[in-house]
Amino acid sequence: MGVPKKKRTKSRQGKTRMHIFLKKPTLVVCSHCQKKILAHSVCPFCGYYKNRKVREVKEKKEKKKEKEKEKT
Repeated sequence: MGVPKKKRTKSRQGKTRMHIFLKKPTLVVCSHCQKKILAHSVCPFCGYYKNRKVREVKEKKEKKKEKEKEKT
């Protein structure tokens, strides 16, 4: 098994790892509501994907009312 002959310094270690880091997600503009969303995904604000309605999106107030009904 290979064993390192000398200690690898922190600066040398950092140079080899400089391409390993978190990247910002690529955001695109929704074609229907003009808000920024993740690419290739259904818009969470309007429910459209590639200019057609894929799912119904409920408003926050409606969701809260439904949760309150379920609790009681």
